[in-house]
Amino acid sequence: MHQHLHPARPRALPEVADHVIEEFVERNVIPGASIAITTPDGPTYAGAHGHRDLATGAPATADTSYLWFSLTKVVTATAVRRLADEGRLDLDAPAADLVPALRGRGPGPTVRQLLTHTSGFSNPVPIRWVSADAGHGASADDLLERLLAKHGRPPGPIGGRARYSNLGYLVLGTVVEAAAGEPFTRYVQRAILEPLGMDGTAFAHVHPDLAATGYVKVPRPATPVLRAVLPDGIVGPRVEGRTALNPFTVLGPSYGGLVGPATDAARFAAMHLGDGELDGVRILRPETAVDMRRISGLGRRRDFGNGWFASAEHRTATTPYVEHLGAGGGFYNAMRIYPDRGIGIALMTNTTKAYDHHGLFSRLIELEWSPS
Repeated sequence: MHQHLHPARPRALPEVADHVIEEFVERNVIPGASIAITTPDGPTYAGAHGHRDLATGAPATADTSYLWFSLTKVVTATAVRRLADEGRLDLDAPAADLVPALRGRGPGPTVRQLLTHTSGFSNPVPIRWVSADAGHGASADDLLERLLAKHGRPPGPIGGRARYSNLGYLVLGTVVEAAAGEPFTRYVQRAILEPLGMDGTAFAHVHPDLAATGYVKVPRPATPVLRAVLPDGIVGPRVEGRTALNPFTVLGPSYGGLVGPATDAARFAAMHLGDGELDGVRILRPETAVDMRRISGLGRRRDFGNGWFASAEHRTATTPYVEHLGAGGGFYNAMRIYPDRGIGIALMTNTTKAYDHHGLFSRLIELEWSPS
């Protein structure tokens, strides 16, 4: 049974949470981290530890802006489902009806199969889907055309076992554009980010002075290899045993292009905890928000809903959750909601190395939450 805590305030926060998070950041040697905890009514806690930039010593704050990478996929899925709610999109229609680049390639996936990663598409490595020259790299359309030319025939069975695919979510960006009749980025900004008051989030830095610098932990001799792998201009100087990355733009906004603070991610999570509504603003129908977190695409390591996923461990979890990670060059993020507890957590960091976010989140939700 889905239950909300209206309203809820965390007793023993922020002091206990500050201690738990600080210990986590130090143990994992993370340069900087920002975190926000939310109920369906909106964020109730925001904190940060470490540095957004090691060279200048600038501290990470609750307002520090990070590249979201694949946390964006839940927003993309929300845009798709909102258009379906409005009757402007049929989830069970072939995606090729709206994406000309898919036509002539044989039977293709439906929009719903793209959402649940059951499209059969492969997942080409997105390491070069970035540009240091904002606004002058390949466009999302160019990127999609090039990738479909090489990977357009699904290697797996359509509708079969779920296989995570960035390519599938690039296709969904074009689906949104065709159904909305406007660019993907404009629709998301107008229909989701602005109504939710996510004022610090967009497809480029809203406040560049608050941007976190991304870091990669590699030995000094490996830095030339990193330069060869990444596009020109992205690899920066060495700082405290890490290689800094210069500011860059993610190409293909629908698979991973958002940039913004953890507090905004928490507002988005709050809307989903509130079954599609926050502060009296409805983004999705209640039944749609619930359906988005229903697991229907079963995979090997992860099972998928619409945008949301859950690792295999969720199958035996005593506290059910859905989440998404957002990892790429210089950044590693996690956003998770516990619908039955009415709690959501957004964590953003400027490290490339994975860490045990599950352990941290499990500790945080066990703090004493009490309805007021």
